[in-house]
Amino acid sequence: MAVMFYDVKNREKVEVPEDKVKKTTYERQLKNGGTQVRYALRGELADGRNVTKFVSKDDWDAMDAPTE
Repeated sequence: MAVMFYDVKNREKVEVPEDKVKKTTYERQLKNGGTQVRYALRGELADGRNVTKFVSKDDWDAMDAPTE
């Protein structure tokens, strides 16, 4: 199954094979002292560039991909 990403450089949607997709999280500190966690999928295009897609935690958990 392929995952759909948006290629900003070429301004088009691209499909990345599931074996080229990795899961990652981004954490940041909020002004009130809390922490925000964002869940993302990172894919590698044929020319070596990376594309990122932010997803919900449910979609992130359902994805069977390695975590970086």
